[in-house]
Amino acid sequence: MPSRAYWKLNEIRQHVDVASKKLAPTLWLKHATFLHPYMNQWVTGHIWIHNDRIVYVGPEEPQVNAQTEVYDCEGTFLVPGYIEPHAHPFQLYNPHTLAKYVSQSGTTTLVCDNLTLLLQFDKKKAFSYIDSLQSLPVQFYWWARFDLQTEMKEEGKILAPDVIKEWIEHPAVIQGGELTGWPKLSAGDDLYLNWMNETKAAGKRLEGHFPGASFGTLAKMKLFGADCDHEAMTGEEVYNRLMNGYTVSLRHSSIRPDLPKLLREIMDLGITRYDEMFFTTDGSTPSFYEEGMMNQAIEIAINEGVPVIDAYKMASYNVAKYYKLDSLLGVIAPGRLASINFLSSKDNPHPTSVLAKGQWVKKDGVNQEAFAPFDWEKYDIKPLNIDWSLTDEDLQFSMPMGLKMRNAVIMEPYSITIDNSYPTLSTDHDESFLVLIDRNGKWRINTMVKGFAKGVKGFASSYSTTGDLLLIGKDKNDILKAFNRLRELGGGIVLVEDGEVLHEIPLRVSGIASNNEFLTILEEEKKLDSLMRERGYQFSDVIYSLLFFSSTHLPYIRITPEGIFDVMKKTILFPSIMR
Repeated sequence: MPSRAYWKLNEIRQHVDVASKKLAPTLWLKHATFLHPYMNQWVTGHIWIHNDRIVYVGPEEPQVNAQTEVYDCEGTFLVPGYIEPHAHPFQLYNPHTLAKYVSQSGTTTLVCDNLTLLLQFDKKKAFSYIDSLQSLPVQFYWWARFDLQTEMKEEGKILAPDVIKEWIEHPAVIQGGELTGWPKLSAGDDLYLNWMNETKAAGKRLEGHFPGASFGTLAKMKLFGADCDHEAMTGEEVYNRLMNGYTVSLRHSSIRPDLPKLLREIMDLGITRYDEMFFTTDGSTPSFYEEGMMNQAIEIAINEGVPVIDAYKMASYNVAKYYKLDSLLGVIAPGRLASINFLSSKDNPHPTSVLAKGQWVKKDGVNQEAFAPFDWEKYDIKPLNIDWSLTDEDLQFSMPMGLKMRNAVIMEPYSITIDNSYPTLSTDHDESFLVLIDRNGKWRINTMVKGFAKGVKGFASSYSTTGDLLLIGKDKNDILKAFNRLRELGGGIVLVEDGEVLHEIPLRVSGIASNNEFLTILEEEKKLDSLMRERGYQFSDVIYSLLFFSSTHLPYIRITPEGIFDVMKKTILFPSIMR
């Protein structure tokens, strides 16, 4: 929530009484050496914390009582909790399990995409859900999207004006975007521009999504109101964004691990000031986070020669200041949330202890199990109920055009020349059956995909942009087996070969995310990746391939609920058909 409304009046009075030594703090951090971004230096002193708020930093010792915890910080170095400014929190994991895991490595604030909430949650339940997350040790903020990143019949209902307005005005929402639909803006869509203006009028930021944008396009998007962009892939693109007055989010993700290259190239360009830059991992898949989240980006930056203090500020203070939250986050000083990382040395960003909102989530290397179990059914989020069956007719293929994978996420059209009327395709080539079918069984679109894998016989996934079902493979019987197993699981990802289920990942949060612990889903993803590579998948990230089959913010052709969609011409080439 915004800092102006974070504490009640009686709580603020208590904080002042603690600072006045009329009350004892709940936690006293003795002999602390901590990073102070306002002075750009390490300072020493005592830190008094009352419940979730820092109430004093300086030379004096507090009044204490039997309830005050005293923690000696001698030999450690304290920095503000790390902030991920651009999270997609439903990449097999869910917000609760992601936050629980990455808080152990110091990321204590997440700014999250609301796309899945728009698509999968009732509006009232979505707001109730994000409000409930505020009780967790990790601080959550959200975006308000203006487009769905795909083509859907229900878009007008999902993005109704009253819905977007409520999202923009919600106190946990701190930005609009990301602006994947910016071509609409350029083409004259004033409704899109109106939502951007409403966001700016509410004092909130606008996050761009401008891959490959020219210098001139960046200038125009700045005039429309964009504040930040995370799509720079070269040092020159970082330079162009800075020249146009953007804050730049330097990406290091599972499909774009660009940070070392970006830092080297901006240094070669003579850029040595980092105040308008921060890091993002852009919703990476689970295995990318095995060793943590923002701590990994800080380590890379330090290793590449970024000054140590700047590296920490790029994962904390810079983000907080950009979002106008530096009175609450990013600074170890009075009035701020007590989210603090304890380091063994100044250049080691992997914390030995972590405070999040005044709670120990990790203490002296030990997980404090600060997160209570989460009840999804309270928000009507249950396993996927598929009450319909796949038929032989659903696996008939006559489309003349298919999707050719250029890499994990870019797809182009190709002419289908093989005879695909047989129930089984040869594993000597890389063309496979591809179906996108409505999760409620109302429509489908059948085509072929080239380049996915030579040896995958039956594959089904309820993990996709829209939550509809992707069916892929060489063998129709194995595809049917994979679908039936997915239905039994209540959603998930299933790999079948010669009638045998080789691997499955249950996704019981509405078919799009797992309710298992993060390390469990991480190991399940690793096994899937290994099995897929053994069968010919050759790109960087199979999970992102599934996600982006329907994502119309990337070229050149996509399979969407509306049908086969030409991204560049903005037209439906072949419509989906009703079942």
